Amino acid sequence: MHVVSRKVLTDFCKRRRTADATALKAELDAWYYEAKHARWEAPADIKRKYRSASILQKRRVVFNICGNKYRIVVKVSYAKGRNKGVVYIRFVGSHAEYDEIDAQEV
Repeated sequence: MHVVSRKVLTDFCKRRRTADATALKAELDAWYYEAKHARWEAPADIKRKYRSASILQKRRVVFNICGNKYRIVVKVSYAKGRNKGVVYIRFVGSHAEYDEIDAQEV
């Protein structure tokens, strides 16, 4: 998958000055690497790897990071045929920040 944009993840880590900043960066880097090397053709492909991921309408998926302390919301254009597929990072934030947004509209 082509992930747009990693800068959103790195900028989020730079802004976080918390005790778990190292763990957060490691988990976001791991998620990015796994998403980049995945070939998701349907929501079921995501659920096989990430059982706690929430599949929403409008091609949105919510991933839990650091034991659900943080969340990533993405919009997925699934891989079809030769198309590699694209993952658009729409939101990254704490669980509390996530509660303030409409994940299907970001």
